[in-house]
Amino acid sequence: MISQDNIFLEIPCLTEKSQALSGTFLARKWFKNADKRYLSESLQKFIDYNKDLLDFLGVNPHIEGSGKDVFLNFRSDRFIGVIPLKSPETGKQIGDFVVRPRYTSANDQFSEYVEIVNLLESKILPEFKHSIPLLSHNYLKPPIYLEAMKFVKLLEKAVKINWRKFQTTDKLYRYPKSQVYWKKYVEKEFDPAKRLLFPCHDNILSKLHSEFFELKYVYGIAKSEINSFKTPQYIKYQFQDVFAYLDSSLYDFSEKSTTELHIHYSDPVIIKELKKQGNKILKGNFEEITAWRIDFSLLFERYVQYIFEQISSEIGATQLNNYRIRRYSSVNPPWSLSYLEPDIVLIKNELEIIIDAKYKSHLFNLKSTTEELKEEHRKDLHQLLAYTTFIKSENKFGILCYPYSEQYISELNYFFPFSNIGSKILLVGIPMQRSKINDFKKLMIEDISKVEVESLV
Repeated sequence: MISQDNIFLEIPCLTEKSQALSGTFLARKWFKNADKRYLSESLQKFIDYNKDLLDFLGVNPHIEGSGKDVFLNFRSDRFIGVIPLKSPETGKQIGDFVVRPRYTSANDQFSEYVEIVNLLESKILPEFKHSIPLLSHNYLKPPIYLEAMKFVKLLEKAVKINWRKFQTTDKLYRYPKSQVYWKKYVEKEFDPAKRLLFPCHDNILSKLHSEFFELKYVYGIAKSEINSFKTPQYIKYQFQDVFAYLDSSLYDFSEKSTTELHIHYSDPVIIKELKKQGNKILKGNFEEITAWRIDFSLLFERYVQYIFEQISSEIGATQLNNYRIRRYSSVNPPWSLSYLEPDIVLIKNELEIIIDAKYKSHLFNLKSTTEELKEEHRKDLHQLLAYTTFIKSENKFGILCYPYSEQYISELNYFFPFSNIGSKILLVGIPMQRSKINDFKKLMIEDISKVEVESLV
């Protein structure tokens, strides 16, 4: 277990306002050389000193109060991860700042994330930033078995293409073939029994070549990582059939240790991807203990697109992901947008739906009335309404998706009496849990069907 003395603060992702840390407490525990008469200045100095890493993790600090009654709280945004913090007075490391996922389990705080990544076959993986090592070391590393899982899945595809390469071998033939070692031949030529045996240097096309031996070596590392005690049991279970298949397919292959898998222009595409992933393992990503983060905002967008692809398939609709609405005017300010890009456009007969996914904390703060929440929601709403203006059909509406612990739907209707035009927006909460996807799909299909029926009346 990790010592809490190594953790400066741990908060969940999408926290609008963390617990308040008093200046007196911080000075007593972390900033022992700070002048207690000027705690506000000490806190601001701490923020400025660690600004680069706080920005990397998407954490916004806020100072409240003054004098001895000063407090420090934090707001977390789109990222989860860990950063090391330093004292501005001494420059020494004091503890790690942790932003964890909202969905955690006793065994693995990343279990829901891994489930979604596997579902999407996503390339959204941890980003690292050069920094001093984390005090929490391996305990707060990202889910490193993700890299191993990706390698194993790629290897499973690679063994099916029967990848062959020329191998150089020395072999005896009963006739001169390829390059003959005449010097060796002369040494044995006096023996009548060996006069018709020619030692040759030959190239043979074979799947048993050194580069695949190196890949089997990396496979051994990846398999050990997935089967280690650090990997959740349900993930180990999912890979046992894959391991049995690969062990059988690679039975005749030797292992050849290496520090790098060399990528060649002539390699098949799947082999290039496999080697690239293998090099991530060999180059030490498994031992990374510096600042890191995972972009949950991008993951949520891909997750929402995946769910609505399932819905579109079931109701017979056409779905366009990240469709660009381009600007065609030639003279514009340099800061103007060249295109708009809704996350999803869903079309079924005369019904058209614009869907936008926002990884924000609004549904986790249903009873809050802060100006920050209102302003962020206003931006999201205006953006979605702007997208709907490009649709001619009268039978249209928008869906604004936020993450939530349970499925949630609320109908927002806006009406402008002077033009007699109204707009309907569904405010939707989507649980980021694979086990709840089917229930959400049923609820969403029912709501879309209701809108279709209403439009026919």
